[in-house]
Amino acid sequence: MSARTGPVEEAPASGVGRVVVWSPDYLSYRWSPQHPMNPNRLELTMDLAQGLGLMEGVEVVRPDAASDVELLRIHTPAYVEAVKHAGSRDAGDLPPEVATRHGLGTEDNPVFPRMHEASAILAGGTLAAAQQIASGHARRAVSIGGGMHHAMADWASGFCVYNDVAIAISWLLDNGFDRIAYIDIDAHHGDGVQHAFFGDPRVLTISIHQHPATLWPNTGWSSEIGAGAAEGTAINLPVLPGTVDSLWLRGFHAVVPAAVAAFRPQIVISQCGADNHREDPLADLALTVDGQRAAYLAMRDLADRYAEGRWLAVGGGGYGLVRVVPRSWTHLIASVLDREIDLGTATPEAWREKAHAIVPSVDPPTTMGEAADTSFMRWDGPGGTPETGVASTDRALTRIDSAVIATRRATFPLLGLDPEDPRD
Repeated sequence: MSARTGPVEEAPASGVGRVVVWSPDYLSYRWSPQHPMNPNRLELTMDLAQGLGLMEGVEVVRPDAASDVELLRIHTPAYVEAVKHAGSRDAGDLPPEVATRHGLGTEDNPVFPRMHEASAILAGGTLAAAQQIASGHARRAVSIGGGMHHAMADWASGFCVYNDVAIAISWLLDNGFDRIAYIDIDAHHGDGVQHAFFGDPRVLTISIHQHPATLWPNTGWSSEIGAGAAEGTAINLPVLPGTVDSLWLRGFHAVVPAAVAAFRPQIVISQCGADNHREDPLADLALTVDGQRAAYLAMRDLADRYAEGRWLAVGGGGYGLVRVVPRSWTHLIASVLDREIDLGTATPEAWREKAHAIVPSVDPPTTMGEAADTSFMRWDGPGGTPETGVASTDRALTRIDSAVIATRRATFPLLGLDPEDPRD
């Protein structure tokens, strides 16, 4: 991506709505003082976006909490009642069977006051973003508080209580949409969303994540392809620890665009977990902020090309509270708004001071990028060709290509595509 002359390029006057869904109530989703999913990452993101002038003139939608009726699209009545009950009493007073039955009160998912209310507002945010797009008011919407992709129908999982994305997809399916593409780039497999729609051919779920043999939730093998009439609509590309920008982007472009093109979605939904970054403390991938930004732009382009520009983006994982998440998701917001931020732009001094005050042990970043090289060689079939310089001695390249061909062979024929042909 070429350098810009200023920190923010204004969006063209196209008349196409772009909205940011945000509520200060998102910050109430706080598990415990020591928990890695700290809402400071959201606060610092919005402060950074505002400090760079990114939010000037932008429509900000403040959502309502998702109602019980909406939560019950995905979650069971017993689970919703358990969440309400757990958040209204002392954690030590929680019956042991609740943790066993519903995953509440565990180390990953400790009980906190008003847990239901805090979780419902995140779900309401993603639902509001979907409704903005479905109504035609906006073509693009972003809610960085969303992306709780691990939550299952009747239990909390992986820091996630209510599966906001699955709820929004369910609502879209009942409101005029019958081809929805969900792309998940979180380091952890998007298991909850995949599980919710594993047998539904109207929903394409694509997840690019750290290999399940090396990272929780230990799912997302290339052989997980969907069930029944939905075979081929669950696509998983597991990548090994240490995967860098160039290899990750090679894998992305070898799988995602062709699958999206074949599926012909009416909307693209992106879960943009930032824990695929090389500094994330809970995963082992090696992307940079620059590589994450390249992924956002690629998904935006897919929405423009195949879904008439309809793009809903949410956050997700990401535990680099100061150096990673705020920059990454500020770039995400900028991508949604068509206000790209130059990677060399300085972070505002006032923002750095606030970030340092919140986390004194971490030096805040001084620029919006990391001077990384995000170029990559495109995949060109099993084994490559001499023209690309792909050699079997390049073990990292061989491994990403092995993952690509396994995923393509598992799913592409079911989408009417040739898994061996790089033109597909």
